[in-house]
Amino acid sequence: MTTRATRTPRRRTVIALAVILAVVCGFLVRLVDIQVVNAAANVKESRGDTGLGITRTLDGARGSILDQNGTVLAESQLVYDLQMDPSAMHGLETGKTKPKLPWAKAADKIAAITGQTGDEVRKIASDALAANPDSQYAEIKKGLSTEQFLKIRALGLDYLTPVSRSVRVYPNGAVAGNLIGFIAGNGDREGLEELQNSCLSATKGTETYLTGNDGVVIPGSMTEKPAVDGGTVKLTINTELQWYLQQMIMEEAKAQGAKAGTVTVVEVGTGKIRAAAEYPSVDPNNPGASDPDDRGSRIFSTSFEPGSTFKAITAAAVMEHANVNSSTSVNASSHEKFPNGAVINDAFEHPAYDYTLAGALIDSSNVALSKFGDMVTDQQRYDELVKFGVGSKTAIDFPGEASGIIHPVKDWDYQSHYTTTFGQYYTVTAPQVASAYQTIANGGVKVPLSLVESCTTANGKVTEAPAPKPQRVFDPAKDAELSRILENVAVQDTAVADQIKIPGYRIAIKTGTAQKPDPKTGAYKEGVYFTSMVGYAPAEHPQYVVVVTLDEPTRVTSSAATAPAFQKAMTQVLKTYRVQPSTDPMEPLLPKFKE
Repeated sequence: MTTRATRTPRRRTVIALAVILAVVCGFLVRLVDIQVVNAAANVKESRGDTGLGITRTLDGARGSILDQNGTVLAESQLVYDLQMDPSAMHGLETGKTKPKLPWAKAADKIAAITGQTGDEVRKIASDALAANPDSQYAEIKKGLSTEQFLKIRALGLDYLTPVSRSVRVYPNGAVAGNLIGFIAGNGDREGLEELQNSCLSATKGTETYLTGNDGVVIPGSMTEKPAVDGGTVKLTINTELQWYLQQMIMEEAKAQGAKAGTVTVVEVGTGKIRAAAEYPSVDPNNPGASDPDDRGSRIFSTSFEPGSTFKAITAAAVMEHANVNSSTSVNASSHEKFPNGAVINDAFEHPAYDYTLAGALIDSSNVALSKFGDMVTDQQRYDELVKFGVGSKTAIDFPGEASGIIHPVKDWDYQSHYTTTFGQYYTVTAPQVASAYQTIANGGVKVPLSLVESCTTANGKVTEAPAPKPQRVFDPAKDAELSRILENVAVQDTAVADQIKIPGYRIAIKTGTAQKPDPKTGAYKEGVYFTSMVGYAPAEHPQYVVVVTLDEPTRVTSSAATAPAFQKAMTQVLKTYRVQPSTDPMEPLLPKFKE
């Protein structure tokens, strides 16, 4: 039997336990509420209102640039900068417990991985300690690969810290380097790296968390907004063709003693640029090794007077507005003074000929073209030049691209009234020349040039480049006749005909030898020229346009200097794209003179 005396302490114990249990349950309920039910809100409040949260920026990878076949031309790679804590290393070396791998041997193993000598690594640490016995930082080697990083990590040395960073790498070096561009140390971008930055750029993310007094991350406090990698840009360029043409134009420019040279290849039906090769070139991996003038794209930034290549546009103007055809003739000698006082000369001496329009282009007679140009108004010729792209940037709008110069008709004087008929008093770029001849090769339909195929985001969404809008700028029947004239130029221009032949293919071409003005005086330099050749093949069903330029060739100063490069370039283009040889024979030759 339980007495009253024994029941009282027991009751008190039960009550005390009940109270304790209630308190514990209250704490548990509150703990669950804080760390589970309202954990996100509490963490957000602590970060936002008290400023105790730690936020770290997460970097995404910049996107890659590929050629038309998927070859990588630019990409971001992870590299590691190897750092060490000299004082930590020294503490281990001088402590009671010796490290498994003594510093003397560790330095040799590190050096074997980084490509240094053991003495070099040891000196880095000793110099840091000599400067500051408590030094916690010394850089051993920058830019280690992932393979090197893994080997360093396998050494198990706590005083080593590989710090990762992303770098831009250009696997094909200088191939298309002037187009691809680069990212400078200050973050400035050049070329396609700038043009396509909106696609290539990554979106930064954030990682936010709370830590205790001991620096340990508080469980449940971590939130992350992931970084988004940049997109992948696919170009119209063919890397293999680009490589060949860069090597070839370098050799040809050197052989001709030229300051620079370019080759531009455009697909006739699409306006896509398949190659844009130039010399000198730049390796985006090391742009500092190139002269500043060689780091951009001359193809887009250099404008020049086209000279005789744009006699074809004068021909188009008189065919369209004066009903001239290939056999329409004018009487022209090699040197004439016109009624307005202008004096025009041809490049070679000859008596007065009754030049047909075809003959005027074949012999590239400035005097004859001047007389044909008088058959239409200056405004009509101006409008024709504008229709064919003079004075406007291409649809590409490449960084640093020149628009060229075309003066309004009111500024044409007695001399430029005639010189504009044979490619002087206005300037163009190589892509503008290519575009004009793409139009002629395409039956009079202009297709805007393009350099980018698409942008693919990190999640796989593909955005195709806006489809170019074709525009008819020349009558198809008259265009076919003009194309026939240009094919006759390829066959009957004795200065270059034999040099540009491509067995099995009919081609159409026009040469250009432009005088270069002196920037200081404005007068043309004596004996200094910018030479070019533009053409397309096969002439009966054009597939590709090729433009070759040489800046100030010295061995051969006429447009014939470009003939070997043009022949090699067009041959390689036809081979690369497996263009079938011509099957239809050329029509009878057009007469050069009135019959």
